[in-house]
Amino acid sequence: MGVVMNNESPWLTIIGWGENGTAGLTPASRTVLEQAEFIFGAERHLAVLPEGLNATVKTWPVPFADGIPELLAHRGQTVVMLASQDPFWFGAGTVMTEQLTPGEWTALPLPSTFSLAAARLGWALEQTVCLGLHAAPLTRLRPHLASGQRLLVLLRNGDAVADLARWLNDIGFGATELTILEALGGERERIRSCHAADYGLGDVQHPVAVALNVSGDGPVITGAGGLDDDLFEHDGQLTKRPVRALTLSALAPRPGERLWDIGTGSGSIAIEWLLAHPANQAIGFEMDADRLARARRNADALGVDRLQLVAGSAPAVLADQPVPNAVFVGGGLSEELLHALTEQLPAGTRLVANAVTLESEALLTRWQALRGGELLRVELASAEPLGQRRGWRARYPIVQWQTVL
Repeated sequence: MGVVMNNESPWLTIIGWGENGTAGLTPASRTVLEQAEFIFGAERHLAVLPEGLNATVKTWPVPFADGIPELLAHRGQTVVMLASQDPFWFGAGTVMTEQLTPGEWTALPLPSTFSLAAARLGWALEQTVCLGLHAAPLTRLRPHLASGQRLLVLLRNGDAVADLARWLNDIGFGATELTILEALGGERERIRSCHAADYGLGDVQHPVAVALNVSGDGPVITGAGGLDDDLFEHDGQLTKRPVRALTLSALAPRPGERLWDIGTGSGSIAIEWLLAHPANQAIGFEMDADRLARARRNADALGVDRLQLVAGSAPAVLADQPVPNAVFVGGGLSEELLHALTEQLPAGTRLVANAVTLESEALLTRWQALRGGELLRVELASAEPLGQRRGWRARYPIVQWQTVL
């Protein structure tokens, strides 16, 4: 079904505003400004408005969300909202239009800061990772850091550039070349380069973008399921890499899906689920407060701060939670939990449960006989020193039940 537009003319126009002010406006944008009754914009945008406008000018407050109710109070009047460059690429446009219905607004964007930066650098934009980190943690960059990769990042101010350089150096990517691009397209435009390890600039101006030509020997987050165990902080309760890879394969994450990770422990399964696609969601349930805090640290460090964590014991803690597409039971496996999941979750939900003890293995064997699905027993052994030679040290076997409810 297509988008239904309302029958009235748009009352709000979102105009992309560049650092060169009115010089960069199209004739259409100039006409809209001349006809506006109200103009909302950041102080730096309003400072270069053309003279002779009849509109009432209102400075957008900080934080941004505080200005939305006042703008909406003028619904039905002729209103202009000024937003930097392309308002719909890590810009304010989407935040605003989420409050509106289709047909209430029109937009006149300018080339994005990413486009301007790529043009200055000669980079192929379609081969460059672009991220807006004005209000997001630098760790969002973590999954993209590998030597040879190119990234363009928008930051809140000059201090954030220093924070970025320091963070890159701390995690082993100090050799990364940084190109700091300030006030692109305007009279204050300035472009300088240095390596993260040698960063010493103290006069970086807003707005600022940073280009990263990544280099270094820091650990890389691979695209394959089953990250190195050393990337996770844990207390021994960690789904080890080979079993984690098998588990993620069974869970089969698809873009935009939500996972319940019951007994999340270090959070490794939920974290790798989120790393599989930027639109994925995950909720980790854990009754141990220390493990919950550890999972939070792991998620933040690996760039998936969007992991939701809920304290409590399943199945009681599962009540009223958003419905998942897939469920992993890594801890707290019980008859009561399996009954609750099969009764609570809709048909089509994927369920994967791992068992280590004889009792939990017997439970999964019985449920597989009743409900179908696949039962897999995995035995792993690793080579370890045995005197002056080496031998195989066996790990506890894992029994995995995979089914669709």
